[in-house]
Amino acid sequence: MNASATDRLRRVSALVRKESLQILRDPSAFLIAGVLPLLLLFISGYGVSLDLKEVRIAVVVEQSTPGATGLLDAFRNSPHFDVRLARHRSEVEDDLVAGRLSGIVVIPGDFDDRLARGAPSPVQAIVDGSDPNTAGLAQGYIRGAWRAWLLHREAAREGPPPRARIVTEPRYWFNPSLDSRQSLLPGAVAINLTVIGTLLTALVVAREWERGTMEALLASPAGRLEILAGKFVPYFVLGMLAMAISVASAAWLFGVPFRGSVGALAAVSSAYLATMLTLGLLISTRTKNQFVACQAALIVGFLPAFELSGLLFEIGSMPLPIRLLTRILPPRYFVAALQTLFLAGDVPAVLVPNALVLCGFASVLLALLVRATPTRLE
Repeated sequence: MNASATDRLRRVSALVRKESLQILRDPSAFLIAGVLPLLLLFISGYGVSLDLKEVRIAVVVEQSTPGATGLLDAFRNSPHFDVRLARHRSEVEDDLVAGRLSGIVVIPGDFDDRLARGAPSPVQAIVDGSDPNTAGLAQGYIRGAWRAWLLHREAAREGPPPRARIVTEPRYWFNPSLDSRQSLLPGAVAINLTVIGTLLTALVVAREWERGTMEALLASPAGRLEILAGKFVPYFVLGMLAMAISVASAAWLFGVPFRGSVGALAAVSSAYLATMLTLGLLISTRTKNQFVACQAALIVGFLPAFELSGLLFEIGSMPLPIRLLTRILPPRYFVAALQTLFLAGDVPAVLVPNALVLCGFASVLLALLVRATPTRLE
């Protein structure tokens, strides 16, 4: 190694040490990199769920007949419902309007008579549609309880066995229990890296300008790339440690399966973290103000990762302009890669393209960052 390379390495090491000491002395860095990831994981694990459990419904039985009582028992025995019995719909309509009930099932008084004649036996299901997602799930659960009662009734009915019919037996790969937490928590890891990558580094260069220490750095022998490397390396190590803590917490505390390899996780996470760190440094360099940099990091980093990455909302159901917008947002590719690593394992057809796209984002942002970083005072 020649003298100039040795000098560059010495300067970068000194800058890395200086920035590392700054991190150790800054309590906010520990809060953002240590406490915030765990807090987000606990919120996602315990407080956020797309599953509908114990749906509060009222079952109106206008006449207590064997058939109506059996259907009522089917709703009561279902794990999805918290059932309240009523004799007339007017008794529970106000509760549905006030939001104390999610639905009303009305079993008419001539229910058994219609069944005995072989005539259609309609059962009315009224669902609160103010939340379309909850309404759709509640309606599906009501139909499921109705079908379960019909199958039980057919099996218990005396007489010749029914003719053969087509019966569907669904199988759910990767997430057999359909537990939304198993898809939300891998996305929460992506949110953690987004916040750490953009928010922490967005404050770095802006803080240097506000404190007047950037002038000293520009006056030092360190070059532009050396200054950037000195700020990049410590936060990269900090981000990877936070990622490891987040993944371990998701797997051990919440029981989310991790079927991929550590090497693939490290590679994809490194590409994404490099992208977010470079984006944060670019924001910090352009704004030169900590408050503005923080706001810009939340708007450019956190909000797209939370709303447009496919974590909560299916990208395929978004309008075409929004779907096109998600293609230029790095969180989309990282969330897809993390969900694949956790639930399916190492799938090169998913991981390799996403990792290459993230590397492309990092390269473009690095070029913009180098161009935007000043080399002298203006």
